[in-house]
Amino acid sequence: MADLEPFPDLGSGDLLPMLATAFPEAVSLGRALAGAGLTIAVAESCTGGLLGATLTSVAGSSMYVRGGVIAYADDVKAEHLGVGRHLLATHGAVSPEVAGAMASGVRTRFQASVGVGITGVAGPDASEHKPAGLVFVAVADATTVRVIRLDEDRGREPNRAGAVRAALRLAEDAVAEIRGSRPAER
Repeated sequence: MADLEPFPDLGSGDLLPMLATAFPEAVSLGRALAGAGLTIAVAESCTGGLLGATLTSVAGSSMYVRGGVIAYADDVKAEHLGVGRHLLATHGAVSPEVAGAMASGVRTRFQASVGVGITGVAGPDASEHKPAGLVFVAVADATTVRVIRLDEDRGREPNRAGAVRAALRLAEDAVAEIRGSRPAER
């Protein structure tokens, strides 16, 4: 077995972008969730855990983050999130219907106030006859499922980052509606 090199000394952390700095929406969403006594759970496909990592990069996030599932494969979406196989077969994994089912499923399974589902084609190549950059982001609470479509291909990592940013904003809007206040202007 080869010796692993030690993790480089990052000093103050200036060499790496910190998630909470890259996604300030995570801080404001966290404040909104904590202030309302609400919780969140995430189901991610094309973002591969980036949303969960971003949420938990905020100190104190254990007060409101319940957990998450990286559901790249359709069978994981079905078995662990309760997404109907017929829904997957009819609409495909990259669809508003599946994003909504992922959000509702993770909310229910993790007993969270809010669930987020992200599914899409990060790129660089198209799949399922759907173009790179096509992403659906859904947020579900006890009464409503909100879904938005992103369809601008900016490259794999910018597509993933854009999906996370959209999810954070949509979740914050949902929390504001739950609390009975207007979402913040952006």
